[in-house]
Amino acid sequence: MGTSDTPGTVPDADSDAPGAPDAPGTPDVPGVPDVFDPRIYAAGIPHDRFRALRDHHPVARQEEPGVLGWPAGPGFWAVTRHADVVRVLKDAQGFSSHLGATQIRDPDPADLPFIRRMMLNQDPPHHGRLRRLVSRAFTPRRIDRFAATARERARRLLAAARESGGDEIDFVKAVTDDYALLNLTDLLGVPAADRGLLHTWTERVIAYQDPDEPPVLDAEGRPVNPRSPAMLAEMFDYARELAAHKRAHPADDIMTVLAGTELQDAELEMFFFLLTVAGNDTVRGAAPGGLLALAEHPREQRKLWDGEVGMDTAVDELLRRHPPVLSFRRTATRATELAGVPIAAGDKVVVFHASANHDERAFADPGRLDLARTPNPHVSFGDGPHVCLGAHFARLQLRILYEETRAVLPGLAPAGPPRRLVSNFINGIKSLPLRPAEPSAPRA
Repeated sequence: MGTSDTPGTVPDADSDAPGAPDAPGTPDVPGVPDVFDPRIYAAGIPHDRFRALRDHHPVARQEEPGVLGWPAGPGFWAVTRHADVVRVLKDAQGFSSHLGATQIRDPDPADLPFIRRMMLNQDPPHHGRLRRLVSRAFTPRRIDRFAATARERARRLLAAARESGGDEIDFVKAVTDDYALLNLTDLLGVPAADRGLLHTWTERVIAYQDPDEPPVLDAEGRPVNPRSPAMLAEMFDYARELAAHKRAHPADDIMTVLAGTELQDAELEMFFFLLTVAGNDTVRGAAPGGLLALAEHPREQRKLWDGEVGMDTAVDELLRRHPPVLSFRRTATRATELAGVPIAAGDKVVVFHASANHDERAFADPGRLDLARTPNPHVSFGDGPHVCLGAHFARLQLRILYEETRAVLPGLAPAGPPRRLVSNFINGIKSLPLRPAEPSAPRA
């Protein structure tokens, strides 16, 4: 069960315990629960719905009604078991990232050629060429050089938050947003004065379903896709200018490396977009989710604070618990079968990482936070040819942040409910009130 470790404490915010309040439009189990509506995720990962799908409808037809101003879509197959998610992610020939891109919503047909230029939305062998080029920049040696800077940044942000926050600290506002963004801009080589631009562009792309991010409307009053050419023009102009600057003034950063490769301008622009958005939101989403899980599980937190569990296994378990990405879309290239369900060529297939990470067929007692869990085959960074290129960098940042939190603070306890992003794509936390406090669980 997804409850906290000690008697009398509040159940987890993402609890899968029975009796959790329903979100809009859910049929009664054992029907087919809705896991499409972005508003569902404002209450946390809907573990009860995912369990019902895994047990009774592992490949389930989902409708795409119009919601939050966005038009209705044709529907899709939701894939929720771990083995099936891994199969889809590994089989790029059968389940394409290129045909319909990787978001649940179908892009405007006029925008699709533009969107397909991004590495994320390509299939082998073209995808492999781009990945090999950019992997030159993501070497472990280069990334590890950032460890000292990231550690000092984490220590400074945590100390300032504790000094100014009193008994309650919003860790998103005071620590994790700046930590993720500043680490990324250091790695990319973005000047300090321009860092706010990256935050604005990321919010526009990631939070477009959330009511707190006002939509950009076209002349007919319809919301504009944040990944469309018109919405990305400003970012792409900046990417070209930054690349030209790096060619003239090279430095030890990723944009210098990319600017010196054979990438065409259009490819470099898409890489800058991908690294800015994915590179920021991977850590920005995972870090507060990990801190929340620790605060809600004082027994496991105590083990980590006392050094009874290793930090590397803890990082992976916290990623399993709170994956930064909820889902990814593929398109079937041919008629096939998945978990006994016939899939037609051209069908939209959406894998749900958050469900796969809690599949009882792959994890013993998946609702329990176990910071010593091993093996831990979570899919929070994906699998197959599109496995996250920056996974090493993300793990490094998370490990440093949790180590410095342990060094600076006596422990963490909830100070109020988190506010979560309205999104069926990014598992985001907008506000995380915690208070510094020793874990309530006694030492063993």
